[in-house]
Amino acid sequence: MSENITPLPFIDELVTSGVPEALHPYLGTVGVGPLVVKMGIVFTHMTPELMTATMPVAGNTQIAGLLHGGAHLVLAETLGSFAASLHAGAGRRVVGIEIGATHHRGATTGLVTGTATAIHLGRTLATHEVVVTDESGRRLSTARITNMILDS
Repeated sequence: MSENITPLPFIDELVTSGVPEALHPYLGTVGVGPLVVKMGIVFTHMTPELMTATMPVAGNTQIAGLLHGGAHLVLAETLGSFAASLHAGAGRRVVGIEIGATHHRGATTGLVTGTATAIHLGRTLATHEVVVTDESGRRLSTARITNMILDS
């Protein structure tokens, strides 16, 4: 008897982006999104309560050579949204309803790390604080993102 196996068209994208194998069935048909790939974001830990990822400064700078402020927000929104999605679970989806950030210092080289920590994981809202640091552990920015959780 042959087993019905759903193909996972985004498996290579998930592997390249550091998504743990346990989450491949959950994300395998949707991937991580073209912007995540374009920005070079690689996940290093993925749970609803704590999510981390790295992102290179190179290729994500503004004209003065600093990591673009928008890149900070892309990393923050990626982490907060994926964490909220894991919290929401299968059959539900999340949409961002608020994000804001304070930029503390610039980065011109290396990798930055984003760490999203849950502030609130509710039935209809999930809020995360995201801290972006440089390779020396210095805080570059602090963001807060709130996602609304919807039934599909």
